[in-house]
Amino acid sequence: MSMLFWKAFLGLLAFDLFGLGRHFARLHRTVRNWPVAKKIGCPDVTERVSEAVNYACAWYPKQALCLQRSVVTACLLRSQGVPAQMVLGAQKLPFKAHAWVEVNGRAVNERKNVQEIYGEWERC
Repeated sequence: MSMLFWKAFLGLLAFDLFGLGRHFARLHRTVRNWPVAKKIGCPDVTERVSEAVNYACAWYPKQALCLQRSVVTACLLRSQGVPAQMVLGAQKLPFKAHAWVEVNGRAVNERKNVQEIYGEWERC
């Protein structure tokens, strides 16, 4: 298993251990302040991080919801030198909220039409 897998898995675990899902202000601050590394990883780093997060979610003992998955993806991408942003959005009817990650305005590791379905309400 790759180092990215273990970092993603530990990120999912940290999210639960630190209760970030219950403390939105702390979660938002953590993602907003997570630094982008100066050195960019390999050219396909976005795809490699997305794949690692997918595998980590598959092996994680509980279901990782979109917010947890997005926090881990955004922070892991930034750690690899990719200026990722976590986006929070909502759909009016029926009301649904969703979180995803964008790199250069493109949603990564997400369905292609997520930006059309959900109106953006916050990004960090």
